Amino acid sequence: MYQGIDKKLVRERFGRTLGSYSSKAVVQNVMAGELAEMICRAEPTRSFNRVLEVGSGSGALMKELLGRCSVKTYYANDLVEESLPFLHELLERFTVDEFRFFAGDIENWNFLPAELDLVLSNATLQWLEDLDGFFRTMSTHLVPGGMLAFSTFSSSNMQEISSIEGVGLRYHTLAELEALAGKYFDITESHEEVKRLEFPSPEAVLHHIRETGVNGVLRSVWTKSHYQHFVNTYWRLFPSEKGVYLTYHPVYCCLKKKLS
Repeated sequence: MYQGIDKKLVRERFGRTLGSYSSKAVVQNVMAGELAEMICRAEPTRSFNRVLEVGSGSGALMKELLGRCSVKTYYANDLVEESLPFLHELLERFTVDEFRFFAGDIENWNFLPAELDLVLSNATLQWLEDLDGFFRTMSTHLVPGGMLAFSTFSSSNMQEISSIEGVGLRYHTLAELEALAGKYFDITESHEEVKRLEFPSPEAVLHHIRETGVNGVLRSVWTKSHYQHFVNTYWRLFPSEKGVYLTYHPVYCCLKKKLS
């Protein structure tokens, strides 16, 4: 069953995991590198005047982009205000003429920068309620031919959790994302992949989820019997050579604003 997104809960959980996210979010770190490479393929000059990152977190994508590209003005947005010190620390390693950070929900922000060359986002769009509105808004703030590059997750992401608990995020397929974004952008490159992480136990899976904050849906406090049911069911349904597995389903899209 699709569970509505509680932005307050998402902010709280990611806020608690900022210190561990960069080292524990192994899939999201790989996604950041792949997305930066896609951007470089789409813009061989590797030079941008005005860039906006949505969901900057502790800076995984910023590090990958600035390690490859030249950026004059970097705008960063995140739901979690406590992200800012992590970004400032990262920026000490790179040269950016101007940096500005604004905290809050991108879907309710009324003062976005204009004349952008690039909007990018890594492992964030699955938390948005109105993707069509997001794509439309970003297109109005990009220059003609400006780029939108993002990664997010698709239909089989963390399916083990949702199959046992009966709730999960509403993930879009790659075709659905292309159709939504295609109203405002021309698709330059898109692809998807499925990654399975192995863990020694279901308890280790839950620990991984807590350290990365990636489950902003399950709010209820589990009883001892509920917890044991989850563990036993996970062992039975999702065994692997090293214990059990958890599925991630990343998708990547690089698009350019339509010229007319």
